[in-house]
Amino acid sequence: MNPFQRKGKIKMKRYEKRGVPFSLILFLFTACIFLTGPVFAEEEDSVYEPLPKMKYPADNAWSAQKEELGKMLYFDPRLSGSNWISCATCHHPGLGWGDGLPRGFGNGQKELGRHSPTVINSGYSPVQMWDGRKKTLEDQALGPIGSAGEMNQDYDELVKELKAIPGYVYLFDKVFGKNSITMKNVGKAIATFERSVVSNNSAYDKYWQGDKKAMSRSAVNGMNLFFGKAKCSICHNGPAFTDGNFHNIGVRQHGPLKVDLGRFNISKEDFDKGAFKTPGLRHITRSAPYMHDGSEATLEQVVAFYNRGGDVDQNKSPFITPLGLTAQEEKDLVEFMKALEGEPILVLIPQLP
Repeated sequence: MNPFQRKGKIKMKRYEKRGVPFSLILFLFTACIFLTGPVFAEEEDSVYEPLPKMKYPADNAWSAQKEELGKMLYFDPRLSGSNWISCATCHHPGLGWGDGLPRGFGNGQKELGRHSPTVINSGYSPVQMWDGRKKTLEDQALGPIGSAGEMNQDYDELVKELKAIPGYVYLFDKVFGKNSITMKNVGKAIATFERSVVSNNSAYDKYWQGDKKAMSRSAVNGMNLFFGKAKCSICHNGPAFTDGNFHNIGVRQHGPLKVDLGRFNISKEDFDKGAFKTPGLRHITRSAPYMHDGSEATLEQVVAFYNRGGDVDQNKSPFITPLGLTAQEEKDLVEFMKALEGEPILVLIPQLP
C-alpha cells in the first residue's frame, strides 16, 4: 500500500517536534512515491474506506426529537442578538452548508476574517473550527452564538428568550426533562442535528461497491493521481478525506485580516503559524470558495495552487511542493473530487415555535 493511504498515521508534527530535518522527511516521502509508483484502482482496493456510522457522545445520545429540536434552533434567527442571524445564515443547506462567500458576514454586516466552513460531515471531525479551538460539536455550536463578531448574543438573555416561548419550553421538557432550557442543552440539540448532515453514497462509493461505471476514466485517473503523484492523500485521507490535522499550505492571506496565524493562536507552537485544519473532501463541489480565507474560487484554482507548490514559502509545510501535473492531470483530479459528491442532503426548513 502507498504510505500516503494509511489513515493519516504519518503525523508531520510528531517529526517536527522530534527535530527530524525537513530535508530527510521530504527524501523519505519522495522515495516512497518513486519506489511504489502510482496506485491503480484496478489493482489496489485498500484505498477505499466508507464512512462509518456516526457516533454520538455518551452524554448526548441521539433521539429523533432532539435532532428535530436542534434543527429548529439551527434555523432560528432569534438565537442572535439582532434576531436576524441564525446558524443557517453562514451554513445554509442550499449553499453546500456554507454561505457561498469568500468570508462570512457577522454582527453589523461586518466581514469576518475566515471562510465559513461547511457543516457536512463535521460530526466526524475530532476538533472543530479552522484552528481547532473547539473540541466538540456541542462546544462549537455555542461559540458563534456568543461571539461578539458573529451572532453577538448574551447567553443569559437567550435562555430568558427561549423560556418565554411556550413551544420551546414544551420541546426542551420533552427532550431533556423539566426546566431544561440551558445553553448546554442548546449546544447538545444543535450538535445532534449537525451530526445528521452527512454526505455518502457518492460515485466513488459506488465504484468501490462494484459499479465500475460510476466513475469516468478521467475520475479514475484522478483517483490514481490523488493517492500517488499529486500527494493529496498525505493530508486528505481516511473515510472523510481529512487527517483532522493542521498544516500551513502556503496561502497568501486575503480579506480583512492582514495576518492570520491560525493554529498557532491555540497551540503556541511556532510550526503551527499559518496552519489550518485540513477540510474533508466529500461533497466538496458544493462548498466553494475554498481555503481558510475563501481565496480560491473553484476546484480548478485549488488544484493549480497545489500544482505550483503554494504561494507563500514562510513556514510552509514541506509536504507542499510543485507537483509537475499536466493540464489533463489537473482536470482529472477535479473530476475525481466531483466523484466524491454524495447523494443530495435533503432537509425541510422547520416551522419555528
